[in-house]
Amino acid sequence: MITDQTTDGLAKALTQQEIDTLKTFYGLFSKRDYSVIEQILAPDWQDIPLGPDQQDGPAGYKVLVQGFTEAFPDVIVNVHEIFGTHERAGVRAEMVFTHGNEFMGIPPTNQKLTIAIHEFHHLKNGRLEKTWHLEDWLTMLLQTGAWPAKSN
Repeated sequence: MITDQTTDGLAKALTQQEIDTLKTFYGLFSKRDYSVIEQILAPDWQDIPLGPDQQDGPAGYKVLVQGFTEAFPDVIVNVHEIFGTHERAGVRAEMVFTHGNEFMGIPPTNQKLTIAIHEFHHLKNGRLEKTWHLEDWLTMLLQTGAWPAKSN
């Protein structure tokens, strides 16, 4: 059931504030201005699924992003597409970074990796309330030579 409709039955478009919130969310990886996290994430924001050892909410996301950017200082997220309707958005993006540190048990390869990201967001009052995400870690395994696993 679509609840955010105009009087003509068509869904409302994403607002500029919602688009700006999404751009800020992905820009955290390159800009590293963590002070904006409380402005773009609701206090009870849900990240689904949580990363390994990630705590709930904005504070958990801050620690996650800080850890990733410390491990991979050149990481950037390129947003290819933002689409959706008022309070509901989908994003197609990619994360690009040099694999200069061990990650997910894979020794550093010093290769530039590109990982596709597909996410869906619920927004309210210009802030993210829920984010469902899917990263293409299989491609990372292929790019690093970690898969298929070598038999001994």
